Amino acid sequence: MKKIAPLALSVLLLGTVSAYAEQPTTEGTEQVEKAGTFIQHRGNITAVEQRENAQLFTVDQDDNVFNFYVDDKTLVFDEHGNEVKLKIGDTISLSIYADQPMILIYPPQYAPPVVIVEKDDTANSVKVAQFDENFLSDDGQLKLNLNEESVIINTKGEKVPAKELQNYNAIVFYGPTTRSIPAQTAPEKIVVFPKLEEEVVNPEIAPEIQAIIGEDYKEVDGKIMVPLRMVAEEFDFKVASTGNGAIISKGALSYTITRGETKYGHNRALKHFDVAPALLEKNKTYVEYDFVKELLNHIK
Repeated sequence: MKKIAPLALSVLLLGTVSAYAEQPTTEGTEQVEKAGTFIQHRGNITAVEQRENAQLFTVDQDDNVFNFYVDDKTLVFDEHGNEVKLKIGDTISLSIYADQPMILIYPPQYAPPVVIVEKDDTANSVKVAQFDENFLSDDGQLKLNLNEESVIINTKGEKVPAKELQNYNAIVFYGPTTRSIPAQTAPEKIVVFPKLEEEVVNPEIAPEIQAIIGEDYKEVDGKIMVPLRMVAEEFDFKVASTGNGAIISKGALSYTITRGETKYGHNRALKHFDVAPALLEKNKTYVEYDFVKELLNHIK
């Protein structure tokens, strides 16, 4: 992703902050490095696989391979804030929560809220962060100069007042910056989305599973039901459809599940659900949360 633009261009485009562009300055007596809410992973997409209600992309980052999921909730933009589709060959930067629980499997798998497609022909940059009431990023590296004409919208395209920016996560699309510390910029566009703590979190669901399913769970007869394939494949289990159910396997482990049946096979043993697996959404089978929690225990 492109870095700081030449100083001359900064002076032309950032009249509101040009006075600071003469030389590097600091806004306080000491510049303290802080950890941000998000961390980034970057690389080139080398493969894509269609999964149930999501796509799994494989990325090669200097011979370090990782996978990431994209579904209809994932925000995918280019460096100007235009919505784009991902394809093999794209250079991408994905942002994930720095403190989000990770599944210990190889290659690593992520479910990023934001993916940015990088292009060689643009000088724009993108920052995914949280900002305080002074419009300073949580890592202390970027300050926004906003005015009444600043474009700030939510994921539905609705305008958001600048004074409410601190209540959201923000994707900032910007061009030149000053050479001050922190760098300052007048962003071209800002897209905001809810903070993680504002998303629905069920205390009964393990954080590793919550990170995968988000709000995609149901309650049937007092039992939490979660999407089977989505979680099992994230845990690196193979899921083979049987027409009215599935066989879930990994190494020596094997489970045979049938929709509408409380009995299910575990290797050569027979076990029981309290609530039978069911097709609660189109082409999506849900099972008891306790079952996928058992799958999680097998990979820990």
